[in-house]
Amino acid sequence: MTDADFQLGPDGAGKRIVVAMSGGVDSSVVAALAVRTGAEVIGITLQLYDHGEAVGRAGSCCAGRDIRDARAVCDRLGIAHYVFDHETRFRDQVIDRFADDYLAGRTPIPCIQCNMGPKFTDLLTAARDLGADCLATGHYVRRVEGKAGAELHRAFDPARDQSYFLFATTQTQLDYLRFPLGGLPKPRVREIAAELGLGVAGKPDSQDICFVPDGNYAGLVKKLRPEADTAGEIVDAAGRVLGRHKGLIHFTVGQRRGLEIGGTPEPLYVIRLEAEARRVVVGPRAALAVRAARLSGINWLGGDYDGPLTAKVRSLAKPVPARRDGDWVVFDAPEYGVAPGQATVLYGGDRVIGGGWIEETESAYVAAETFAVSG
Repeated sequence: MTDADFQLGPDGAGKRIVVAMSGGVDSSVVAALAVRTGAEVIGITLQLYDHGEAVGRAGSCCAGRDIRDARAVCDRLGIAHYVFDHETRFRDQVIDRFADDYLAGRTPIPCIQCNMGPKFTDLLTAARDLGADCLATGHYVRRVEGKAGAELHRAFDPARDQSYFLFATTQTQLDYLRFPLGGLPKPRVREIAAELGLGVAGKPDSQDICFVPDGNYAGLVKKLRPEADTAGEIVDAAGRVLGRHKGLIHFTVGQRRGLEIGGTPEPLYVIRLEAEARRVVVGPRAALAVRAARLSGINWLGGDYDGPLTAKVRSLAKPVPARRDGDWVVFDAPEYGVAPGQATVLYGGDRVIGGGWIEETESAYVAAETFAVSG
C-alpha cells in the first residue's frame, strides 16, 4: 500500500487525510494505511447514538465501546482523534425516517440514508473545515479515475461490495472521497490489522442495522410510532379477506412467513402493503413479478454513459439486465421482491451509473392477465 491508494500525488508529505473511524477493523486499517503515506492523518468518529452500550453488544457501530476502540487505534498510530456528537441529526434524518417508512408500508434502507446525511455530508464538511486533502473511509468500493473524472466501481471482492449502499454519493463527494479497501479481500484487511498490532483485528463485523442491534425492527418502530402496531386485514388481490394481522410493521413485500393463513392451494406471499387501509395484500409468488419500477431522488453518476445497464433492486440481489426510461427502470425479464422504499442501483459493468428510491412498481403478473383478456 502506498500513497497512490489515496491518490495524493507522488508524495503524501505535506498532505492531510481525514479518516472516518467507526471503531471497526476496516476504518482502523484505513487509518493505518493513511499513516504509511507520510501524510498528516486525523481520525473522526461521529457519535450517532449509544445503543450498543445499553444492550451490551460490541458489534454496533458508533456506540460507546466503538468510540473507545477508535480512540485506542488512533493512540497506537499516533494520530489525532476527534468525536463529534450528531445524535440529534441522526435521529431526525435516519431513525425517524426509518420508523415513518415502515408506517407508510415501505421497506427502508437506513444505511443509505446515513451515508447521504450524517456520514458523508457531515464528515465531508468536517474534513474540509480541517483543511484535509481527502476523506477516506473503510467502505468496500473502488474510486477509479475515468476520462471524465472520478467513477464509483464495485469492490474486487463481490462478497464485501458495498456499492449498492453508496449510489447516492454525488460527483462532488466522490471527487473528495477515497476508498483504499476496495481492492482488498476482508481476510487480508484483518491480517494487516494483526500485523500492526491493532486491538480490533479480530473484532466481529456488525450484522444488523446499527441502531437496532437486536434485530427487532418492529419493536423499535412500535416504540417510536405506537400507531404502527394497529391490526388490520390480510386480503388477496381481489380484496377477499383471508385473515388478520397485528400491524404492517411486521411485513414487507416478498415475505412468506408469519401470514398464518392455511388451506390455500399454493404458498402466499406479501405482494403489496396498503398503509392507509392497513391492509396486507397477498398472492402467489407469480404475483410478485415486476416489469418496471418508478424511481425518485435519482442520482446519476454516469455522465453521458449510454451503454448497456444492469439493475440491482436489493443489496443481496444479483444485477439483472434493464434499461432506463425517464424515471422508470424497465427490466428485461420479470424481477421479484421489488419493494417501495428500497433502492434500485444501475451499473455499467462494474461501474455505478446511478440509482434512486423505488416509489411504485408495474406488475408483470397483472400485465400478463390483461394481455390474455384483451388478446
